[in-house]
Amino acid sequence: MMLVTLQRIVESVNKAADFQLALRTMVSQVRAALETDSCSVFLADAQAHQYVMAASDGLADASGEAIRVDFGDGIISLAAQREEPLNIADISNHPANKALSDTNESQYRALLAAPIIHRRKVLGILVVHQSEARHFTREEEAFVVTLAAQLSVVIAHANTKGLLTNEHSPWVHSIQALPGSPGVAIGETYVARPEVSLKEVSPQKTDRPLHEVRKFRQAVARTRAELKQLAERMYGQVPDDTLAIFDVYQGMLDAASLGNAVEEMIAKGWRAQTALKHVVEEFVDQFEALEDSYLRERATDVRDIGQRVLMHLQQRQRKRREFPEQGILVADEVTASMLAELPRAKIAGIISLRGSSNSHAAIMARSMGIPAVLGVDDIELHYFSEKVLIVDGYTGEVYINPPPQVREQYQHLADEEEELKSIVAEHAHLPAQTQDGQRVSLHLNLGLDIHQDYLRQLNIDGVGLYRSEIPFMMREQLPTEDEQVEMYKEVLDYFPDQPVIMRTLDVGGDKPLPYLKLQEDNPFLGWRGIRLTLDHPEIFLVQIRAMLRASIGRSNLRILLPMITSVSEVEEAARLLKQAYFEVAEEQGCAVGVNLFQPQLGVMIEVPAAIYQLPMLASKVDFFSVGSNDLTQYLLAVDRNNRRVASLYDAYHPAVLASLDEIARRCEELGKPVSVCGELAGDPGGALLLVAMGYRQLSMNSYNVDRVRWILRNVRSSTLQVMLAKALQARRPEQVRSMIAEKMESMGLGGFVRAGK
Repeated sequence: MMLVTLQRIVESVNKAADFQLALRTMVSQVRAALETDSCSVFLADAQAHQYVMAASDGLADASGEAIRVDFGDGIISLAAQREEPLNIADISNHPANKALSDTNESQYRALLAAPIIHRRKVLGILVVHQSEARHFTREEEAFVVTLAAQLSVVIAHANTKGLLTNEHSPWVHSIQALPGSPGVAIGETYVARPEVSLKEVSPQKTDRPLHEVRKFRQAVARTRAELKQLAERMYGQVPDDTLAIFDVYQGMLDAASLGNAVEEMIAKGWRAQTALKHVVEEFVDQFEALEDSYLRERATDVRDIGQRVLMHLQQRQRKRREFPEQGILVADEVTASMLAELPRAKIAGIISLRGSSNSHAAIMARSMGIPAVLGVDDIELHYFSEKVLIVDGYTGEVYINPPPQVREQYQHLADEEEELKSIVAEHAHLPAQTQDGQRVSLHLNLGLDIHQDYLRQLNIDGVGLYRSEIPFMMREQLPTEDEQVEMYKEVLDYFPDQPVIMRTLDVGGDKPLPYLKLQEDNPFLGWRGIRLTLDHPEIFLVQIRAMLRASIGRSNLRILLPMITSVSEVEEAARLLKQAYFEVAEEQGCAVGVNLFQPQLGVMIEVPAAIYQLPMLASKVDFFSVGSNDLTQYLLAVDRNNRRVASLYDAYHPAVLASLDEIARRCEELGKPVSVCGELAGDPGGALLLVAMGYRQLSMNSYNVDRVRWILRNVRSSTLQVMLAKALQARRPEQVRSMIAEKMESMGLGGFVRAGK
């Protein structure tokens, strides 16, 4: 019975449009359910350092004012201080008791108080009073504690949605999201909504399939032309490698991707709109089921393309609205094409309610230098209408209608950002080295199609990680060997005199191929990476052969094996590589070692087990590459895409830094080159620590290359060693961040590092 009552109370609070009224209703319901004399909710007022009574049934102030309790004062505050429930039979005899003046509290003797805690922050206290002296039963205590736990999420969301008054709000009105693109922005909102939706298409049959196919092809042709115009519009505003996003969009419209599947369904008697809806939603479901965040974000792209084709099928015209000067673009899903349609000069910041740092919107935002945050929890678009926002692309925070002091602080940061951009651009042509001449190679992480013009202008030392998964994911069947050859040739030809490290197919449990179905309870620990490809040598050999064929007449190919946990996996992969090498040499009539070079072989260090097998692995490979993202995830047993534990994912964790330091030292002893290709390498503070550890090859996205170059040119090796020593002695990630921020601030480089997560 208590459970049913509890569920009813929480439901009524969740559904309430008027949150204050909901709280008042809730305390009355709790009082009735427990048959007590009073129930009250106190919410934290961080600025006043007080708990303020937001609602009560039974506790009252004679003056009619809200009852306030100072932090650390009295029994009510004690429950918050201890972060545990208090069940006191007679508060008059308790040493912490302090009577609330001008209230009727003195008529109550028994007290049950439970702190309301959300993500380790005390938001308030739920208090129940009884006139008679007694201990509340265990069932009553469990009821109140459970209600407080569920109420914490409701209160946190209510604060985010602006449903709490400033008087009762525990924070300055802000939202915590995921950082997508660094920088800060201040501006008015521009809320963008799709003009058509696949969800609204109702299934309909047709007896004119040829007519429907013709309509579909015309809509696709118009969509292609539209995308071409958008790409041309963005030319010169973003690097050419980012423009390749539109090539990916065009590829989705190919017969091998969406086209054939839609036409096959039309042939079965369905209208074009119905067939498009079915096929697109199938693709979206496949991508959204993936654990890998980079590939999962392709669902947004597929949906965007589908809705663009739908608009042309429905012969709709786009409605144009004026974009505010220095506006903040807010949308359920910000897409690359949406960004291309809006005036670049006016977009100050971006908020995408869905998505992650791997979405094409985030990639474009970083390339365009626009601050962005993504993945906002449980907030509807209409809450952002007609608001002034601050977007903090470093921490992922969004401030809604900020007070003057907060706005002034962020305006200062925004001005500082502009100065840094100019400084960084002036030094982009110089080598990446410390003031005392310690040279560092900066490499690029690539995962999309690439264009020669931009990459030849970028001052980098090669490709540190080329992801080969995308072409495999975007098809209904494996790409042929010849198709793969052309893709790999393009990349190798962009860097004829520089190394290109191609990672073999890294798919499986967490990112299955559409044509290789697999369901696993724990995909991150499942059938993925080298485990899958060794189980399917026919897939592995075709890809290796394609890489080798693409490298004929070239000497810059390096092959990288993902998810290695044992020496036997490397031995088996090396055997297959050798087999493919001699097959290609014989078939293509190549002279071994002359126009077909044996590529260097490397393994990714991303599973902790690999750290303890470095000497044995070193005898089998030519180089190592540390995948700091997965290494951090596996070391800390944290899925960083899981919001409940994402805050625990931290590459500055002492265990992660100690592991990275050990890897660098052991690789130096073994005489094997080692690079880092995770996000830590592109983080200015992280890059400094990695160089101090001895890493001389860092691979990152294009946005961070020049920032890391500039900051390295402004430090000495001796300074880096001092920073590393302090970092390795730290007990918490926060101490490392604080140390880096203070050190860089003292050197005049503080603008590159923002303390906190």
